[in-house]
Amino acid sequence: MYPSNKQPLPPIKKCHQHDAWDHQRNYQLHRTRVSSAIPVVNTKGMSTPAHMQRNLKKLQLQDERRATIKRDNRLLASSLARIEDSRGLVDHKNQYQPRSLNADKRRAELLLVSQQNLNIYQRIIARQSEYRQQLWMDDWVKVQQRRNNISRYPQGPNRSQRS
Repeated sequence: MYPSNKQPLPPIKKCHQHDAWDHQRNYQLHRTRVSSAIPVVNTKGMSTPAHMQRNLKKLQLQDERRATIKRDNRLLASSLARIEDSRGLVDHKNQYQPRSLNADKRRAELLLVSQQNLNIYQRIIARQSEYRQQLWMDDWVKVQQRRNNISRYPQGPNRSQRS
């Protein structure tokens, strides 16, 4: 029935012990497979983009702040050196001329107003008068003549007083 070199079942003394060994061997095989298994789903998450790994704006602000601090330190050191060289003399004079922050704007407004005034003046000068002074003078002479004709005592010196 069976070939002589192959046995259908290994010889077992106790069936219960053989099942335990089989179970132990299967469990060890399972553990080695689990430990060597690689994941199918990537759960690492997204990698951080290169431009966000280094905050360039923060670095720029830090550099500007350092430059400002260095400049201020240089100014302080130069003023301390000047004080040290002055041999105790007090320098209380202001070396700057006070000036307004909006002087340029006021000057521009003044120029604009003066130009507008000049334009108005030239228009007034170029305009002919609408009043006729000669007519007024003639009317005034007529009014004086009527007043003298109507009045009891004429205005001005008499004929006898004129000479």
